[in-house]
Amino acid sequence: MSDPIVPTVTPVTFEHHRAPLGIGEAAPRLSWTVSGTAPGWRQRGYELEACDGVGRVAGASGLVESAASVLVDWPFAALASRERRGVRVRAHGTDGSATPWSEYAFVEAGLLEPVEWRARAAAPPRELLGRNDGPALLLRREFGVTGEVVSARLYVTAHGTFDLEINGRPVGDEVLAPGWTSYSHRLRYRTHDVTALLARGDNAIGAMLADGWYRGRIGFEGGKTDLYGDRTALIAQLEVHYADGTSDRITTDGLWRCAAGPVLAASQYEGEEYDARLLPEGWSAPGFDDTGWQAADALDHDPSLLVAPTGPPVRRVETLLPQAVLTGPSGETILDFGQNLSGRLRIRVQGPAGHTVTLRHAEVLEKDGSLSLRPLRSAYSVDTYTLRGGGVEEWEPRFTLHGFRYAEIIDWPGDLAANAVEAVVCHTDLRRTGWFTSSDPLLNRLHENVVWSMRGNFVDLPTDCPQRDERLGWTGDIQVFAPTAAFLYDCTGPLASWLADLAAEQAELGTVPHYVPWIDLLFPTSPAAAWGDAAVLVPWTLYQRSGDAGLLAAQYPSMKAWVDQVASRADADRLWREEFQFGDWLDPTAPSDRPEKARTDQVLVASAYHAWSTRVLAETASLLGYDQDAVRYGTLADEIRAAFRAEFVTPTGRLAADTQTGYALALHTGMFEAGEERARAGRRLAELVAYEGHLISTGFVGTPLICDALASTGSVDDAYRLLLQRDCPSWLYPVTMGATTIWERWDSMLPDGSVNPGDMTSFNHYALGAVADFLHRTVAGLAPAAPGYRRLRIAPRPGGGLTHASAEHDTPYGRAAVGWTIEGETLTVTATVPPGTSAEIDLPGRAPFEVPPGTHTHTAQIPLAESLPV
Repeated sequence: MSDPIVPTVTPVTFEHHRAPLGIGEAAPRLSWTVSGTAPGWRQRGYELEACDGVGRVAGASGLVESAASVLVDWPFAALASRERRGVRVRAHGTDGSATPWSEYAFVEAGLLEPVEWRARAAAPPRELLGRNDGPALLLRREFGVTGEVVSARLYVTAHGTFDLEINGRPVGDEVLAPGWTSYSHRLRYRTHDVTALLARGDNAIGAMLADGWYRGRIGFEGGKTDLYGDRTALIAQLEVHYADGTSDRITTDGLWRCAAGPVLAASQYEGEEYDARLLPEGWSAPGFDDTGWQAADALDHDPSLLVAPTGPPVRRVETLLPQAVLTGPSGETILDFGQNLSGRLRIRVQGPAGHTVTLRHAEVLEKDGSLSLRPLRSAYSVDTYTLRGGGVEEWEPRFTLHGFRYAEIIDWPGDLAANAVEAVVCHTDLRRTGWFTSSDPLLNRLHENVVWSMRGNFVDLPTDCPQRDERLGWTGDIQVFAPTAAFLYDCTGPLASWLADLAAEQAELGTVPHYVPWIDLLFPTSPAAAWGDAAVLVPWTLYQRSGDAGLLAAQYPSMKAWVDQVASRADADRLWREEFQFGDWLDPTAPSDRPEKARTDQVLVASAYHAWSTRVLAETASLLGYDQDAVRYGTLADEIRAAFRAEFVTPTGRLAADTQTGYALALHTGMFEAGEERARAGRRLAELVAYEGHLISTGFVGTPLICDALASTGSVDDAYRLLLQRDCPSWLYPVTMGATTIWERWDSMLPDGSVNPGDMTSFNHYALGAVADFLHRTVAGLAPAAPGYRRLRIAPRPGGGLTHASAEHDTPYGRAAVGWTIEGETLTVTATVPPGTSAEIDLPGRAPFEVPPGTHTHTAQIPLAESLPV
């Protein structure tokens, strides 16, 4: 007789935090998953217990009859600032089983009220600052520790970017801290446990402080400097708690000292200039003689702007060694790291004092084998290191990042050893949650390129590109890419922070700007469809994928303000005709210097998006209990749809704008009547796709939707022919050209190997990689059928000659997986449905059916033609 199956429960998690130290929520919601369950196991209820920081019981929920296990309301007394609490959970099944208690998971609040901040801002004297993107300055302060330390917390942020040390040892592992938010509205701080760094007696804290996004150059066409202020400053509060119950507080105040250091220049775009001879030995340790240093100014700042993070910081995530050492046309040494990435180089070098090594970065090579620097525009991406001499020296820039695959090494002293230079991959330290593979190696490489483009462009906020003089949080890019992003990585926490910035900028500017944080460059701040709709569609996508209705509630005023603004700008017939529009940006037929001049009518695009966002807002209002809003916006969405149909849908069911993007967008947003009219529109879309030889004819708006539009209207074969096309323009053309990330343009590199001559040519833009969502949901067949994957839809649609495909995703309830294979005319599908969920399985030729949690294998017979190359 076999032993009974005993399920287990994971330790709870808090909100979307991976490391819940110094959080900003006084009552964080709790989540857990159950594993090792019998088939069909479902949760009937749960118990939660809390303990204080030393293990004493601090609350219990008792048995709560509920199947909820994701973002469950905090049932205990709210946390106070600095309070540490442990929580454990036990789950009860409908079959009478119960898990053992989980281990305690601990959470600690940060400084929850502005009054808790006693630190001022320690600012270097103006005469030390120099030009913008100038030197990174050294700040230090000594302090005493008078007793046995039981805990020490450092709450820290800056006007600028910083690196911290205590007693000569690094504090934390962040890169470009505190990251980039809309500093005028929100400045993130982070909490560090520095207990192990302190010693009884004399101690010292030191910081390197650079201009960063606060004061340095940001943006294209020359960019902006001093965007948030003309002086950098460190804001730090160290709280030391002793065994006898007393405590000390050391803050940024008038006792800090400042001097120049080894970083002579630091720019996000231009790079870093470092002279190792200028680093004072022991500068961040006690006993250092800083009598020649200047006093830092203690400035006031607004502590109400300081907020705790909702996601992880940028970190060093991976290192890559060169895959090849190349020789350029002029004899230059060029390293190929085999992967386009966001990061910087780490070097190990030995040579005479005063010798300078120069590192130049680029994404691709020109046809002659030299670095292609023109696409970088004014982001020179050059780092220099001047040796101090006297042995092997290791160096990595601190205050810059580059987008690159290739690096030219100039004036290296002696022979270049194989491991002397490595690429350090840096991006927001997201948790991977989604995977895809298939029988087609090129399709697998395309998916990997999407992953790497997301990695390279989630550098604290979702950017457009990591290499040129831009790197901005473009709203349109993340609006189309959010479904893919939310499958691949747990990005709800980081995007919640970005959406808070969006709402703050929107409230100040009166509209959703084209990128967030906003910089007043060339574009006006007038509303633009698809870009501004990120205010509505990104929160909705995150809700669908994570189940976080609290995020919708937080963003609801922003969502509502966007729809109201567009409604006020539309004409009396509800169509949106005014303002500059990006339209179907980068339609391959658009002029290279006018990417908004696409084939699809901009009024059609704007009005369809207006209807889409309004419908989503109505559903959000209903979900949140705003019943009057739900009715009002539902009626408005109906009116916009009717206006769209009157203007663009002919009596025969064709579109006045007879383009692929027009049909894909209208089908996706429900502009056709169900039945024959919708089917006819789908057939017309397939005709247009076939007419173009199954080459891409869509831009930012149409590209994420077209494969779904084809497949949902019965043209699966055409969707696969489009997906697997290798000629330019297509998704696989860049793969055949050696791409390792997604390009901004379909032809960023021309077939002859030359770089597109346009001014806007990036080799790392994730927007057109939004097709990966189709790979996950339709090719592999794994999608949410209810928010947070509480119910799954398993609906693979094989085609294109693929013989197998699979996808896995870590849902809030546990790992879900789908894999299928084809042998002859038999399709075999295996699906794993996590505990606490259910799934609808919809296979070709069979009626959909429901399955409970567990692993299920089912077959379907498909015509042989569906599995052969098309």
